[in-house]
Amino acid sequence: MTPTYFEAMDYPALRRDFPVESFLDDWRGVSADELRARQDRRFRQILTFAWQIPFYQRHWGAQGIEPGDIKGLDDLAKLPVYSKSDLMASVEAHPPLGDFHGLDTYPPDARPPLIFQTTSGTTGRPQPLLWGPKSREVQNALLARLYHLQGIRRSDVVHSVYGFGMVNGGHYIRETLTHWIGAQVLSAGTGAETSSVQQVRLMADFGATVIVGFGDYLRRLAEVAVEQGLTPGEDLAIRLISGHFGADGAAEISALWNAPVFDWYGVGDTGCIAGQGPDRDGLHILEDAQFVELLDPETLTPVADGEDGDLVCTCLYKDDIFPIIRFQTHDVTRIVSGSNPLDLPFRRMAGLLGRSDNMVKLRGINVYPQGIGALLAGRFPQTNGEYICLTRHVDGREEMEVVVEVTSRTDDLSSEMESALKDRLGVQIGVRLVDPGQTADMTGLESRQKPIRLIREAP
Repeated sequence: MTPTYFEAMDYPALRRDFPVESFLDDWRGVSADELRARQDRRFRQILTFAWQIPFYQRHWGAQGIEPGDIKGLDDLAKLPVYSKSDLMASVEAHPPLGDFHGLDTYPPDARPPLIFQTTSGTTGRPQPLLWGPKSREVQNALLARLYHLQGIRRSDVVHSVYGFGMVNGGHYIRETLTHWIGAQVLSAGTGAETSSVQQVRLMADFGATVIVGFGDYLRRLAEVAVEQGLTPGEDLAIRLISGHFGADGAAEISALWNAPVFDWYGVGDTGCIAGQGPDRDGLHILEDAQFVELLDPETLTPVADGEDGDLVCTCLYKDDIFPIIRFQTHDVTRIVSGSNPLDLPFRRMAGLLGRSDNMVKLRGINVYPQGIGALLAGRFPQTNGEYICLTRHVDGREEMEVVVEVTSRTDDLSSEMESALKDRLGVQIGVRLVDPGQTADMTGLESRQKPIRLIREAP
């Protein structure tokens, strides 16, 4: 008999191997050697599965690698990285799902149900995102672990602004909160799915205590709440916010909502990778489930702790449908030095600093557009946090202008912002001031889960 979703996984083993509530107790004080041994055992299991899949046979075989050449984690660096472009080439050659899944490794009557979502497809054809029941529920449990660590409980009413449709975000968050935390979820989605005015009314009517989502839209919701005569912290008694804030963005959101803010990081393919705990000292990498490398984006060699690098992830739990081994996310971060304040054997990382494939090189200096808005908002209270970076070629070199929304202005404000950017980034960037709402059509703030922050204008 073909297994149902629930029959296709060993749920007791899953809870034992990837604990949620007991996470700190189970891992506190564990040695680095014991962590490495557990990682290695799980990697070997994933590796065996991956060798059965055409994508990896082709990808590794092109480098002359054969089964048996990679014996464990110590040999991981011998394998080539891959990125989204490789997956999309697989989809193009083997539509509609590509050949990076393991569905064909099962007899037809034993194949687990496929959980299928896609990326947004804003830059081209959407990429399939694939899970089996086991990998889906481990992914959910890992995020629940972070939510629990940050303080979300069954008694909370959680307002979620993650998008639905074919993208994964809203579905993933709802499953995590209902399956593993047990909290009541207001699955509002983006402003395009539930208007911002309606969202703040829902929060007030149903007594939301927690908000989860992307910082850009949470800022907008705070503005709409005030416009509707609702005071965050009083009429909307939010006690905790968890989401994605990037460089320096959390303090502003915390002040707007009068609530503590926790950051976490992950990508659609891998699920959550790291998140803040009560110590607020970096994002704890969930190293029992995710093996993280930071590499120079050009040479693909390891960078030292404290240096910026591309995050490359190997999932140590995805052995049912789509194994992930050395996925180059193109997200830039760095390892936080020092011992773990929670007495865990896990490393910590900074939040998302930018994307190496969205980086702009201005006169030899790497500039990440995702960090510019928070930098300006932290220095200039006249900004509302909304901005767009425009680049163009002038006299043979790339120049950048930042269009910044402000609620008030002085004659010197744009030049003061330009000076602040030059002091922080070491390069001249132009600033153009506009009124609130005037960048929305370019960023897609109300309609997209992640607003656009960079537009490269034609030469």
